Amino acid sequence: MARGGKQRSARAPRARLTHLDAQGRAHMVEVGDKAVTAREAIARGRVRMSPATLDTLQRGTAKKGDVLAVARIAGIQAAKRTPELIPLCHAIMLTGCELAFSPDATQSVLHIEARVRALDRTGAEMEALTAVAVAALTVYDMLKAVDREMTIEAIALHEKRGGKSGDFVRARKP
Repeated sequence: MARGGKQRSARAPRARLTHLDAQGRAHMVEVGDKAVTAREAIARGRVRMSPATLDTLQRGTAKKGDVLAVARIAGIQAAKRTPELIPLCHAIMLTGCELAFSPDATQSVLHIEARVRALDRTGAEMEALTAVAVAALTVYDMLKAVDREMTIEAIALHEKRGGKSGDFVRARKP
């Protein structure tokens, strides 16, 4: 029994961790027997900043140049290089990567969305998440002289399509 006399619920059985072998050692998952299918993943995140910083971003007056153009290129490049950054991630055949930026003056945030598509045996979730993370870091880098208190928040997978496990749509807000 937990404190206060409440009984704890039993834990659900754990899913097998596919990146661990029978001895608990990390290994790359074998995907060679899986079918090549169309995959898509959408990830989102945001950069919270001061209103003055968001204004600088929107007016395009950052001293380092066009923040969103550089962040877009950085995000696309990051998606393409994900397996170099994440040790057990497969290199996949990307067919598309798009980044979208939406400034929100009421919350003083820049929303970032990456949509990644691939034709392969495994999904594009890691590529989409990496694209958002690196785009957000690039925004921070280009604006840090104006606002070192910016925060990168809520990077999460929002949707994925294709593959054996089927489609996923996030039910909870991050």
